[in-house]
Amino acid sequence: MSRWIPILLLAGLAPLGAQDQTNPPTAPPDKQGELKDRPKPKTSGKQMVPPEEDKSLSNENFSFNPLQSQKWVDVGDQYWKKGKYTAAANRYADATKFNDGNAEAWLKLAKADEKLKDPAAAKAAYTKYLAAAPDAKDAAEIRKKIEKMK
Repeated sequence: MSRWIPILLLAGLAPLGAQDQTNPPTAPPDKQGELKDRPKPKTSGKQMVPPEEDKSLSNENFSFNPLQSQKWVDVGDQYWKKGKYTAAANRYADATKFNDGNAEAWLKLAKADEKLKDPAAAKAAYTKYLAAAPDAKDAAEIRKKIEKMK
């Protein structure tokens, strides 16, 4: 038993000796807090707008589905009420992909495009609205808007 005591002591002290060798040397105390001067990245001066949502999660399979189309119109209405016109326009556009004949979605998409100051897209959406609902009660007013946009 007395033969094992020195071996156990050496086995217990070996990790302590290895620990001192594995620690990297530290910088002097006066240099630790300083950051290296790095050149700042060059920007174009334009403010970058982060993406609204992760596009990888979106469903790219658009088949005729009027219920899904109405759901996207309802979601777009919620964004419209919050004043998030870009999000609302995206939802209305998705609603038109699920049901190309959804006149309500085309009309709301056109109004959202007008809010976003995109007259070309608004004109195209108004034209699709008139194609989907030629006998709508506001059709004359929409035709006048289209004429003004030319």
